[in-house]
Amino acid sequence: EEVPDTEVPGASRKMSSISSPLRAIIRLRRRYRVQKKSRLHLELPREKPSELVHTRLLQRQLSLNRTSLYGSSMSFFNQTSFETSQYFTFDTSVEQSAMKKSRRKKNRRKSRIVLYPDKTKRYLPTEEKSKAKRCLLLLIVIIFFQILNAIENLDDNLQKYDLDGLEKTMHREVFGQKVAVESIMELLKDYLATHIHNKPLVISLNGPTGVGKSHVGWLLAKHFRSVMDNDFVLQYFVMHHCPNGVAPLTCEIDLSKKISDMVTRAEIEEKIPLFILDEVELMSPVLLDTLSRFFEPNQTNEFLNAIYILISNIGGGEITKFVIQNASAELLHQQKGAEELLNIIQPVLIDVHPLWKSADIIPFILLEKTHVINCFLEEMRGEGLYPEQKHVENLASQLSYYTTGDKQYSRMGCKQVVAKVNLL
Repeated sequence: EEVPDTEVPGASRKMSSISSPLRAIIRLRRRYRVQKKSRLHLELPREKPSELVHTRLLQRQLSLNRTSLYGSSMSFFNQTSFETSQYFTFDTSVEQSAMKKSRRKKNRRKSRIVLYPDKTKRYLPTEEKSKAKRCLLLLIVIIFFQILNAIENLDDNLQKYDLDGLEKTMHREVFGQKVAVESIMELLKDYLATHIHNKPLVISLNGPTGVGKSHVGWLLAKHFRSVMDNDFVLQYFVMHHCPNGVAPLTCEIDLSKKISDMVTRAEIEEKIPLFILDEVELMSPVLLDTLSRFFEPNQTNEFLNAIYILISNIGGGEITKFVIQNASAELLHQQKGAEELLNIIQPVLIDVHPLWKSADIIPFILLEKTHVINCFLEEMRGEGLYPEQKHVENLASQLSYYTTGDKQYSRMGCKQVVAKVNLL
């Protein structure tokens, strides 16, 4: 059947009214696809802002209302509009995964921004080297070389005086005085290690007669004369250089002149002179006063570089009493026993004259009978005699001894050994 002409214009108007919202929907769909492609291409997923979500919800509701409004006339568009509306629904699984990815990337980006700014390279900042560390290192190196040089100088000085050889000789020829010999060598090594001092070295050898004090002085004089010139060793015997009848003032002038001349010459040649003063107990107070002035620390440099060995019997009675009382103990041959002896005899010496305040006091103890036998053997070998052991023991038995327990201590030490050997 032919349709009347009046119905055609009405239908076209109705189609045009339907196509205008459809075209709007298609344009929105195209824009959404373009935006989605651009976002996927840049790989920058972002959370949808609340305004955009609200706008799309309104557009979906508008499209649904229009579809219901046009009814059956839009039936051939129903399938298309339904498919179109799918683009405006929100798939929670896809959106949630996109949101999680964007959050992870944001967290990574934030951490990178904190540790390493976007416009900088990814490496730790270089530490600035302080110049103070370099100066400190240089100072340590300088001090190390100075210490090394000082140690080498100490070795050179000790080798110049050959103190190792002196120590071996002392241990071999001095009997029964091991602690005393070790103390003497320790003082000499410390003092002779350098040529710069703040006071002279004063060693006082004290003990009973015949225990080896003068023998030690003789060994020291012999050794230092061999390593230095004879001009720098002085042995002063009071009974010989200042006998009875000579005015004390004359002895004082003579001793002062000898010490001053030797000290001056030794300073020029950078050597340390040795003064061995025997029989100091016989010195007059004037002579002791003269010596004490040379021992003072506030002097010129040449008088500070000198060694004085004082030999006397002062304190011998106190040492004899101490040895007899402690004969059963091993205290006598230990450093502890030497310290106790020092506490006993030091007040006695200072009471005689204050010069012993500046001296290092070394006590010599009594000799046992075995030590006296060794003295006989040494003296007889020196004279070219080689007796039997029984003969030497018979000679040693002729001397007098202090007997305490199972030990015997010689009253005169080895003093009479030379006279006995000369009678053979």
